[in-house]
Amino acid sequence: MTGPARADLWISGFLEAQSAELDAARNTCLAYGRDLQDFTAWLERDGATLASADRDTVERYLIHCDAQGLSQATRARRLSSIRQLYRFAFEEGWRGENPAIQIRGPGRRKSLPKTLSVAEVSALLEAAGEFGRSETDQLRNHCLLQLLYATGMRVTELVSLPVMAARGDPRMLLVRGKGDKERLVPLSATARAALAEWLSRRDELEEAARLKGQPPSRFLFPSTGKAGHLTRHRFYGLVKEIAVAAGVSPQKVTPHTLRHAFATHLLEGGADLRSIQTLLGHADISTTEIYTHVLEERLRELVLEHHPLAKHGR
Repeated sequence: MTGPARADLWISGFLEAQSAELDAARNTCLAYGRDLQDFTAWLERDGATLASADRDTVERYLIHCDAQGLSQATRARRLSSIRQLYRFAFEEGWRGENPAIQIRGPGRRKSLPKTLSVAEVSALLEAAGEFGRSETDQLRNHCLLQLLYATGMRVTELVSLPVMAARGDPRMLLVRGKGDKERLVPLSATARAALAEWLSRRDELEEAARLKGQPPSRFLFPSTGKAGHLTRHRFYGLVKEIAVAAGVSPQKVTPHTLRHAFATHLLEGGADLRSIQTLLGHADISTTEIYTHVLEERLRELVLEHHPLAKHGR
């Protein structure tokens, strides 16, 4: 595959993941695309590719951006786009390292991932068990959200779970993540109960389908669509609908914010970063370290809100 063709594949895959899994707005994806097309065009003139570029190459590109008179915010955004693309490529197994991870940006404040409070998550879980046109939908929706919050799985990992992974009342689920890397994630008692209820109903439906001559599905959350399982796009819309039913702002809720909530609540409860890294399936600990900033921000707000001296402006 030629350099430009591979670059287009990397960028399109990255933008699709941003849009589907991270709920990136259309304008944000367009900005990412423009930044990365500019970077790849510069790489081509420089005789390099996304696959071959190293830290020195990325730094020379940033110097080029500075010489063009681009603003600090634009340069910071371009570095962020490049860094995120390479993180995606690393997690997909396309690169053995992220050449941009150690590069210091021009001082733009690092944004914190959106997350949810424990009360908001509780409301979502309760609403999921009552949301749906039928009892079958309600059991499935409850199971989906319980598993997502109990494990912190990526939405693609969740919707494509094989049913065999869930047999036998498991205490742990075997998850196949990015780059075909496997990891074990523990299940809470409530998640196991929701899983058992859904499996029982799913097996009843499959037995009825078998009697009609229909083949069994290998997925825990089967669908009649091309993928054979519930799609991440449908699940994204479903989570938004459940948020409305729960009285939680749908602008705050995506499958990825529930993954963030899983990690943040674990950290607040005393879990260490290495354990959270393993549970999330992060290949690089630096990806997990963002949650220390989330916790620091929460602690700062707690002090400003509740400390007596802060209240009196002293």
